[in-house]
Amino acid sequence: SVSPGVLPLCCRPPAWDRAARPPPSPLQPPGLAPCRSFSNNKIQVELDESSGVAMMKFKSPPVNSLSLEFLTEFSISLEKLENNRACRGVIITSAVPKIFSSGLDITEMCGKSVEHYTEFWRAVQEMWLRLYGSNMVTVAAVNGSSPAGGCLVALSCDYRIMAENPKFSIGLNEAQLGIVAPFWFKDTFVNVVGHRIAERSLQLGSLHPAPEAQKLGLVDELVPEEKLMEKAAAVMAQWLALPDHARQLTKSMMRKAVLDRLVAHREEDIKNFVTFVSKESIQKSLRMYMEMLKKRKS
Repeated sequence: SVSPGVLPLCCRPPAWDRAARPPPSPLQPPGLAPCRSFSNNKIQVELDESSGVAMMKFKSPPVNSLSLEFLTEFSISLEKLENNRACRGVIITSAVPKIFSSGLDITEMCGKSVEHYTEFWRAVQEMWLRLYGSNMVTVAAVNGSSPAGGCLVALSCDYRIMAENPKFSIGLNEAQLGIVAPFWFKDTFVNVVGHRIAERSLQLGSLHPAPEAQKLGLVDELVPEEKLMEKAAAVMAQWLALPDHARQLTKSMMRKAVLDRLVAHREEDIKNFVTFVSKESIQKSLRMYMEMLKKRKS
């Protein structure tokens, strides 16, 4: 069952009429394009209506953890853009230096109630269903490290550009924490890098430095940090040059089976997560990991 308001791409009509939107007036002075912005506690969005491109920035220091509040704001922001006929694409990046997103907020999974775990995991699912199933062109401008859930966000986009910095890494490293990446994390990963690379990387909980991530196909391009946004805009323009309906139907065809699999098993997936994360052995692993993080900070 799908909770109200969550419609993956396969269930939504493509926004064919977006392609028919008239181009911006050539008389419009540069820099004066109509721009709409909205900002929550954790996420800032600016939409340039003349180009149809939105910029979404994560602004939840220190590491853009995917907390319940963050995930809720993320899904709401995506829904607002999806429902705005002027918006055709979104570039997702971070406003926090050196980090794209550190992934799921460990504090949401440690020492909480069954009800809280349920609400949290439903929010994780909803974020992925909206992002992976979006009708918009989605480009990840990965300007820092991106482990675990942060990697999932990037994987769920249509195209990934990463800052050319060997200190930045990306990967689904859940195994290092003693937890297991869910099947839909795995499916998304396999669809990007292939079965063998995904299997090895998931079992080892690998975090791949940016150059290695590109070699594996985990990111599509590396560019110098100062040129990241320029490149993201150029890639977006290339994708938006195509008729929307053809691209959207192709995307739906490619992603429908993976989206449908979670939609069909959503409640079961929540139950499995709650059972797993409630185990004392898992709680112990998470507490140890949190202690390690505290020691690192001090």
